[in-house]
Amino acid sequence: MGFCGLVPSEYSSGELVSRRRITKAGKTHLRAQLGESAWAYQHRPAVGPVMEKRQARCSEETIARAWRPQLHLCGKFRRFAERKTSKKTVVTAIARELVGFLWGEMAA
Repeated sequence: MGFCGLVPSEYSSGELVSRRRITKAGKTHLRAQLGESAWAYQHRPAVGPVMEKRQARCSEETIARAWRPQLHLCGKFRRFAERKTSKKTVVTAIARELVGFLWGEMAA
């Protein structure tokens, strides 16, 4: 997941591990796109007419695999937004989680 720069910086000494802020290393354009994508999860997930036509050509398994992270990330965005004062922090956390889902799909 370190390819996009959405990883925490870390200071390790012996058994002590201290994780700090998210780094800004990596591909700037990719990090920006992930942030833009994460903002979309503040809205309730829905299937519009265009997406419905696309899904008609897909298997039920594929639709379920795509819908699970959609519901998860939307719910997580709402829970984080209730607790955090800064939506930028929420978006960064959701973008990092999105990277995890994308990585899992690429590795599957």
